Amino acid sequence: MDDSRTQDLAPYAALPGRSRGRRYREPESAYRTEYQRDRDRVIHSSAFRRLEYKTQVFVNHEGDMFRTRLTHSIEVAQIGRSIARALRLNEDLAEAVALAHDLGHTPFGHSGQDALNRCMKDYGGFEHNLQSLRVVDELEERYAEFNGLNLTFETREGILKHCSPRDARELGDLGERFLNKRQPGLEAQIANLADEIAYNNHDVDDGLRSGLITVEQLIGIELFREQHEAVSRAYPDIAPRRLQHEVVRRMINRQVTDLIDTSRAAIAAAGVSSIENVRAASDLLIRFSPQMSEANLALKRFLREHLYRHYRVRRMTAKADRIVRALFEAFMADVEVLPMDYQHKVRKAEAVAGQARVVADYIAGMTDRYAIAEYERLFNPSERT
Repeated sequence: MDDSRTQDLAPYAALPGRSRGRRYREPESAYRTEYQRDRDRVIHSSAFRRLEYKTQVFVNHEGDMFRTRLTHSIEVAQIGRSIARALRLNEDLAEAVALAHDLGHTPFGHSGQDALNRCMKDYGGFEHNLQSLRVVDELEERYAEFNGLNLTFETREGILKHCSPRDARELGDLGERFLNKRQPGLEAQIANLADEIAYNNHDVDDGLRSGLITVEQLIGIELFREQHEAVSRAYPDIAPRRLQHEVVRRMINRQVTDLIDTSRAAIAAAGVSSIENVRAASDLLIRFSPQMSEANLALKRFLREHLYRHYRVRRMTAKADRIVRALFEAFMADVEVLPMDYQHKVRKAEAVAGQARVVADYIAGMTDRYAIAEYERLFNPSERT
């Protein structure tokens, strides 16, 4: 089925009828395009549901008002669809990539990823981007005829935002663009920057809500200050919480508008007329203006210094490191403390590196609260197993 809406897309948009296909051949759907099927498969996956209880910045149990990987992924998808629509690109593909991009994230956010990467340093390392691909290619077990979700090449390409030459050589056609210095499709490029817009601005919102950063601190950041001053002038009696929401909303709109305008100009200047032209371009065509790139960099620096390095967040980082490292060491030392299905996988694995990868798969799939519960079950003598 090829949606009639694709007739309105730009000639360099990804068309589902021209997809490079799936790893395993399947009959076409009568009512959904290939990229719509990808999106739906992601939404119905176990890994997607678990994102509800995985950290964005704050540990899941610290409060139900903070964002999780699930709410973040939904927000990325909304921003990505808006950008794709404005540029006459494939909204369904941009949405599928956005919803899938964090499926491989560990519990405890980047702290958990860093801890698991240190545990895996002698066994090939761990990187959540590659793990997301591993989830959709191998780890989901929902279909009788194949492992994984059997997504299209274009969705899988969008999930894999970056890759080392060593890893790229092991990924076949999916790794070729990293070795040949080629670009991904425009929908993949959109999902990448929609992710950046979402997490930067929503971390501002969550940081203010938590009290770890203040409006007074953020006034020093141009992107925040401009919108704060505009809202304060227009609504002098607005309540603080509503002012905060309005400022963040306008910050997102400002960045999205800049991205659309700049990208449209870059696409026109490059003279692209096909996806092949996009892939052969010397640089990414979905981009911010130089001024917005600098403003975004200033915001990132602020968040890194004042939010991500705040002592309360650093305490979470230390806790994540202890929990992940202890779990990894316990499972590697005694396979019989793993659940039965993972015991089976470890015993089937070749060499120690293969066994370690199975253990990493198990830990990466945990939610924050499940990882904490596993830690208690293993190391607290009074905890029931």
